[in-house]
Amino acid sequence: MPSLPDGTTIPALGQGTWHMGEGARPRAQEADALRLGLDLGMTLIDTAEMYAEGGAEEVVGEAIAGRREGVFLVSKVYPHNASRRGAVAACERSLKRMRVDTIDLYLLHWRGSHPLSETVEAFEALKAAGKIRRWGVSNCDVDDLEELGTALADCATNQVLYSLEHRGIEFDLLPFCARQGVPVMAYSPVGQGGKLLRHRALHEVAARHRITPAQVAIAWTLRDPNVVSIPKASDPTHVRQNAATRDVHLTPDDLATLDAAFAPPARKRGLAML
Repeated sequence: MPSLPDGTTIPALGQGTWHMGEGARPRAQEADALRLGLDLGMTLIDTAEMYAEGGAEEVVGEAIAGRREGVFLVSKVYPHNASRRGAVAACERSLKRMRVDTIDLYLLHWRGSHPLSETVEAFEALKAAGKIRRWGVSNCDVDDLEELGTALADCATNQVLYSLEHRGIEFDLLPFCARQGVPVMAYSPVGQGGKLLRHRALHEVAARHRITPAQVAIAWTLRDPNVVSIPKASDPTHVRQNAATRDVHLTPDDLATLDAAFAPPARKRGLAML
């Protein structure tokens, strides 16, 4: 289990909520899926005020009602709300939507016009008030983290796009975070739109283990002990498959097959985002 800078251990496999609360599925069904994930030990739930403009946070609130103490709750603030006053007000709204008193980890969703130092000041004020327990960032590259200066020691995570399709962070960001003791959260580990999961290499590895291509993609992110993977699932079958991925161990031959299809980066690349 990855450890945060304050020594807290968190699950290597959590649950994402991007696109929940948008009406694609009934909210009660989405909340049921999150509860099933909690039952299966995926006790980290990641959400954001951006997701369905607060709708995903409302789904999370329904899912964790009566079991808050068993959940590690992560949410994110919009960049345009990340000012001294704006972040505090946004956090209060998120707390209300999720019907909780405290967020375990509160992230800046991506860089915006407000200086990082101002956002950190707001986060520290929220910590002092007991509204959040820790803060971190999302979609930040090495230069962004270096800009934090001494505050980097208090940055609990960097949540970024990381999958077989998007390996650019392996060149410098992933090693930098490991050296600094900052876990990386991998969002969209199975890609978007299904293209990744149709690739022949994933099907080849999946057949060896008698698992699904999605499980291969998630297991690949979990091979790094400093990475937390947060796939989203609204279907109970997919939730169970995600949870079972913790028991999948890719072999050197599997990794070689995937490397041949999705080459590791040989140079610095711009940080990919969705």
